[in-house]
Amino acid sequence: MKLCNFIKNGNVHVGAACAGGVADLTSAGIISSIDDLIRSGCGDLPELSASDVVPLDNIVFANVTSPAKILCVGLNYKSHAEETGGTAPEQPVLFSKFNDALSPSGADINLPPWQRCYDYEAELVIVMGSRAWNVSEAEALSHVFGYTCGNDLSARDCQFISGQWLIGKTFPGFAPCGPWIVTPDEFDPTLPKRITCSVNGQTVQDDFTSDMLFNCSRIISYASRFFALSPGDLIFTGTPPGVILGKPENERVWLKPGDNVCVAIEGIGSLCNSLV
Repeated sequence: MKLCNFIKNGNVHVGAACAGGVADLTSAGIISSIDDLIRSGCGDLPELSASDVVPLDNIVFANVTSPAKILCVGLNYKSHAEETGGTAPEQPVLFSKFNDALSPSGADINLPPWQRCYDYEAELVIVMGSRAWNVSEAEALSHVFGYTCGNDLSARDCQFISGQWLIGKTFPGFAPCGPWIVTPDEFDPTLPKRITCSVNGQTVQDDFTSDMLFNCSRIISYASRFFALSPGDLIFTGTPPGVILGKPENERVWLKPGDNVCVAIEGIGSLCNSLV
């Protein structure tokens, strides 16, 4: 099932992708919020009338969830670690973004003028479905509600001021996700999925999620030793090579206002945002 949050009459509604566009599960009285759906699980949907379907062109997407935590994994593709001057880590490198960094597909994202080295990072994002505390790798995926696209936007000129990456990672809007959450019955993270990023229509990242050093099971299990993962939490799983930071200094063209950045993952869809 492909699910989304969208704005209708000023309120957030839950939708499911269907042939005619998006089935409005909230107006149909089926579910009030995607967070409730995550907690209760996805059952079979009742028959919906045509009046409950919103054309996709009319959809304004909202944030995918209301997470208690946004976790990220750094340097999770060997070639990305190498292009940025690092080495492949022996354990997942975890950091976080604050919740007000979350933004939906289609949203304009502000680039503060006091920094200039803005970069993209296309990532597969895990959406947690149930509480996970010290879980094994074997049981980790049973705690997942679904998967979505993410862009770990980064301000490189302040990311490395100290040993902590946080200040370069969590400007408002710098964790765009969406537009769809695809449930595990339709998306198997153990299979290779193509992941790409494009800037103004030009492909800048193109790889497969199977090249991750630490797979989704490993990431969840490892993180759950240190944090209790909650329903709706988001985990950015790392980016493949091709980021601006990985280019020679004289070839780096940083993101700027007016750019349009799209992340696409096979089986999920495309997350697109304009920078202002």
